[in-house]
Amino acid sequence: MVKATLAGGLLFLLPIILVVIVIGHAVKLMAAIAEPVAHLLPAGSIVGLHSENILAILLLVLISLFAGLVARTRPGRRVMRWSETSLLGGMPQYQLVKSVAQGMAQVENMEGVKVALVSIDGGWQIGYLLETLPNGWTTIFVPQAPTPMSGNVMYLPADRVQPLTMSMAQAMTLVKRLGRIDIHLSQIMAPAR
Repeated sequence: MVKATLAGGLLFLLPIILVVIVIGHAVKLMAAIAEPVAHLLPAGSIVGLHSENILAILLLVLISLFAGLVARTRPGRRVMRWSETSLLGGMPQYQLVKSVAQGMAQVENMEGVKVALVSIDGGWQIGYLLETLPNGWTTIFVPQAPTPMSGNVMYLPADRVQPLTMSMAQAMTLVKRLGRIDIHLSQIMAPAR
């Protein structure tokens, strides 16, 4: 039992440590580039001795923003697909970072998704109503507490889904808090009309 728990902990920490190491090396590389420029800027007298590190982090953020803009273009998407299939696809660390980033992007783009109560195994769970299908079925994402963007996609008959007036932010908070809420249920769980 202890060996399995230790192994699970190491497997959990390894990708995180790898990401921290990569970011640390990126900051060092940017600091080497930023050092000559940092001495020319008046920020050194304001910030102090570590102005090249601050400039390096700023450069890294700007490069990341620019790369994000390029990634949204058609050629950028092609380059990403190629790198994922040929270089990065087999690395579990990359898959972990990618899934976290995609989850954060999906939270920002949850337009049209409604919160619902979903009848499963004789009980009710919070779910995200993704789509109502023309054949009387629905596509539902059922989150797993305490992670609101991790869970299962299910196809259920529409009569097992009760849309709510609760916002996505409230639903995600409810999932994160393992169902504990600070407001009266009638305020957030009234059926949507």
